Amino acid sequence: MTPEELLTTTRSVRKRLDLSRPVPNELIEKAIDIALQAPSGSNRQDWHWIVVTDEGQKAKLAELYAKSFQAYRASGPAPEQRYADDADRAATQRRVASSSEYLAEHMAEVPVLLVPAIHVPGGTLPEGNQAGLWGSILPAVWSYMLAARNLGLGTAWTSLHLVYEQQAAEVLGIPDHVRQAALIPTAFYTGETFKPAKRQPLSEVVHHDRW
Repeated sequence: MTPEELLTTTRSVRKRLDLSRPVPNELIEKAIDIALQAPSGSNRQDWHWIVVTDEGQKAKLAELYAKSFQAYRASGPAPEQRYADDADRAATQRRVASSSEYLAEHMAEVPVLLVPAIHVPGGTLPEGNQAGLWGSILPAVWSYMLAARNLGLGTAWTSLHLVYEQQAAEVLGIPDHVRQAALIPTAFYTGETFKPAKRQPLSEVVHHDRW
């Protein structure tokens, strides 16, 4: 793929994750190795990557994720209410909601669950703007997802399990000074129809010189 194709067709894969096909560890480590080229603040590279393939461990993480997902779904308005004036966007959000629910139900079956994390001195998140901290791990996570796509793997960015971050840390044996950034289900995907998604026009999101 060209860089432009890779960047515009790396989609969140949920329903099309192949739950029956094991993913070789070599592919996961290759994607992580590529991700390690991402920038980090002061080049500290304080990241850690927990690759979860054990069925019992996945089931525990999936339980936490499902619990958080159900609370999230119950707390917000339906797409029809949120985008009452935009039928196309409401339809898109309904599809997203359906695929998200599918993933929550099948998270434990995904071959690999990747938990990227970062060292935080004392384990206490800084007050105020935390862009510097998360900017030292999230670009690497996105690089992992791009690399996975290029290697024939599908991924989805999820973070709902972080509501129960401490419980997840206990499951994975993560020390107190390491904080989790996401939970990335990873698997081979079925079908090959990924394409650029509809986004807001530049005129609505780009500001020149001032707001």
